[in-house]
Amino acid sequence: MAFIDYYKVLGVERNATQEEIRKAYRRMAKKYHPDINKNDPTAKERFQEVNEANEVLGNPEKRKKYDEYGENWQHADEFEAQRRQYNNNGHYDFGGYGGFGDFSSSAGNNSGFSDFFEQLFGSQFNRRRATKGDDINATLTLTLHEAATTHKQTVNINGNNIRITIPAGIADGQKIRVRGHGASSPQTTSRGDLYITFRIEPDNIFTRDGNNLHATVTTDLYTMLLGGELLVPTLTGNAKLNVKPGTQPDSKLRLRGKGFPIYKRDGEFGDLIITLKVKLPLLDERQKNMVEKIREAGIN
Repeated sequence: MAFIDYYKVLGVERNATQEEIRKAYRRMAKKYHPDINKNDPTAKERFQEVNEANEVLGNPEKRKKYDEYGENWQHADEFEAQRRQYNNNGHYDFGGYGGFGDFSSSAGNNSGFSDFFEQLFGSQFNRRRATKGDDINATLTLTLHEAATTHKQTVNINGNNIRITIPAGIADGQKIRVRGHGASSPQTTSRGDLYITFRIEPDNIFTRDGNNLHATVTTDLYTMLLGGELLVPTLTGNAKLNVKPGTQPDSKLRLRGKGFPIYKRDGEFGDLIITLKVKLPLLDERQKNMVEKIREAGIN
């Protein structure tokens, strides 16, 4: 897998402040969000790269390791442990080299870093570092209401219980990576990653379209003719919907901000779109005569 320069992904300099990184992430996440780039097949991949970059650069501790070790930042603790071991055993002192920062990689140029460790620790260490456990793929099924709420959930992978936090707004088919929870390898202590694909069960009330929700509500003829207030379902309970006099059957009315939460954008929601259906009453003879008189009067 090619090395991805997270600074380039977010469009910031390497000396950018945490605030500048935060603002850049919000800007890039909005630019490449799949819900507003439905006709761009590359948007989803770019959006995932932006989230991955923010996960690392937005965390000062991870960013420090990334700045020092480049694409090998996830092995920083292992490198430090090896350095301490060799220092303690008197094999080599790194102090004269100003730390590993002098040998950290930039995009597309990692040979010096690898060769340096191989020369010091031998090819066996380099093989151990380069070989990590296999990645594991899993599928997790959620209800629509579960997908609409940030919550913790335990998944069992090969007998191991892994506690994860699922952000509100997760999409059907979306995949997230849980680092270091894949398979182990006999050649290294570095485990692979766990990739979880989410499946959202169909709901018996709502249909999801991106961040918008659709629902069908049936009301009586009189409300459609005369107007009135109608209670309609939302993800958080019933809401009031004003129906104007003369509203036609199959009209679509929008409740803004009552739809699905937008992924990793706290407090932002799509809309709820209600399609109105009419239940016609059964008329007795007297009522039929009244309706007939309305028809004869030419009201349409």
